[in-house]
Amino acid sequence: MSDGSIRELSFEDAEGREVYRHSTAHLLAHAVKRIFPYAKLGVGPATEDGFFYDFLKDTPFREEDLERIEEEMKKIVGENIPIQRREISKEEARRLFEERGEILKLELLEEIEDEKVTIYQQGDFLDLCRGPHLANTSLINPQGFKLLSISSAYWRGEEGNPSLQRIKGTSFPNEEELSAYLHFLEEAEKRDHRTLGKTLELFSIEEEAGAGLVFWHPKGAVVRKLIEDFWKEEHLKRGYQLVYTPHIARAELWRISGHLEMYKENMYPPMQFGEVKYILKPMNCPFHILIYKNKQRSYRELPLRYAELGTVYRYERSGVLHGLLRVRGFTQDDAHIFCTPEGLKEEIEKVLELAHFMMGEFGFGEYVHKLSTRPEKFAGTLERWEMAEGILREVLEERGIDYEVDEGGGVFYGPKIDISLRDSLGRLWQGPTIQVDFNLPERFNITYIGADGKEHKAVMIHRAVLGSLERFMGTLIEHHAGALPFWLAPTQVLLLPVAERHTPYAKRVMEHIERAGFRAEVDSRNETLNYRIREAQLMKVPYVLVVGDREEASGTVSPRKRGGENLPPMKIEDFILHLTKEG
Repeated sequence: MSDGSIRELSFEDAEGREVYRHSTAHLLAHAVKRIFPYAKLGVGPATEDGFFYDFLKDTPFREEDLERIEEEMKKIVGENIPIQRREISKEEARRLFEERGEILKLELLEEIEDEKVTIYQQGDFLDLCRGPHLANTSLINPQGFKLLSISSAYWRGEEGNPSLQRIKGTSFPNEEELSAYLHFLEEAEKRDHRTLGKTLELFSIEEEAGAGLVFWHPKGAVVRKLIEDFWKEEHLKRGYQLVYTPHIARAELWRISGHLEMYKENMYPPMQFGEVKYILKPMNCPFHILIYKNKQRSYRELPLRYAELGTVYRYERSGVLHGLLRVRGFTQDDAHIFCTPEGLKEEIEKVLELAHFMMGEFGFGEYVHKLSTRPEKFAGTLERWEMAEGILREVLEERGIDYEVDEGGGVFYGPKIDISLRDSLGRLWQGPTIQVDFNLPERFNITYIGADGKEHKAVMIHRAVLGSLERFMGTLIEHHAGALPFWLAPTQVLLLPVAERHTPYAKRVMEHIERAGFRAEVDSRNETLNYRIREAQLMKVPYVLVVGDREEASGTVSPRKRGGENLPPMKIEDFILHLTKEG
């Protein structure tokens, strides 16, 4: 272990997996240094499903290099090299890494305050590392690892730092588990929302405008509108009031809220106008508070539920940007509830019910709930924390919901429930969150007049049932492999006239379908019918109607369902009835 002791761990244990994969990352670095001795070592941690190592190298790695590196890794495994933990002085470590020209390790070394540091050595390879690691290279199964990709990454994730080359891989104790994981990766690649988003013409991220900024194309805008309309309708049913707030505010507001103190590194820098500084909003909550504080509130008015599809801007580092899942400008399905302490439980129950309902309507059925409790540093009184945590537990348990407890994992301003969605491949995605806040009511003096005629502090709930439209859309695409539920498909019915003379009939059918409230298009391009059918399959259109002489003569359509099932020819009215039952 990191203190030099030895403890038996299994790959089934999270800590055991980390040790195994971290050791494989060192094995990768050792192999790279043998083949490319002038490559400089960056960092190489274990990850949730594998490992990576970053290298500073004058020329880029090529795909064919991965095979050479893998073979060298297997050779090192066969050499049965002991992996030794050494605790040495910082000065000796500096000398060792200077001799090897490891400039990045020297930079890391300078930031360590302790006079003693640990290094791990296997043969002629050594690394600055806290560990722990396996005891010998032979303990890594040479048939159980695979190098997966080469990409670029800024040193320490900071733009402006040197660009390194990252080799990613995965590692398992046996070949069977590796094969199963590689099959999983193939399936996941088919569902990659970045690829499908382009194929389905839903969105793009244009580098000319800046990384992490999403452009919604017409088809994607249709899907987004459908989600937004559904979201608004369900919130209005449940007593929420819609609000709209600015995209920018004076820096003073963010000082009062604490964001300038606690969140500054993720905020865009201030813009100076005369004597006043303004900042793009990273959150919506201070704006909703200002609406609440616009007048004195009575307990009779509470709860007040303000909901907004509010676009916010956060400066995420380039290294963490990832399609729709991690962006710099996104729209939160945000809401803030102001209530009395006595009304807190009922509001939590209602939010939880809404979250489950919304997820179910989009095709998600399995969730993991996590309750995050009071951290060491916290705002508010101990009494209020215990009350809020107790209520969150009570709501989960009364509903028979299994949940994990993340002790000390709450945000400083209050405890929370986080819900992760399990998709069709078994992956977990960040989903709804319900957070109690004791901080902002204090900072902004959010009060109401109670039944006793006195002023009392309101309780504030932050909640999101989708998270953000961008991330939720990415999750939705991957969960459904691009084949969105019928009600969300941007084009629900595509008509393909066999020849140009059938186009007028196809357009008349389209008009019937549109009048019934469904989204239909005619593809009359000068392409072969088979080509247009293949295009429709790639676009995941739920229904394709091929219309020719027979259909026009009989006033029918011949529907083909997404997935290849052919329905019998039917009258247009019967087809519309069929759509009505599905939609």
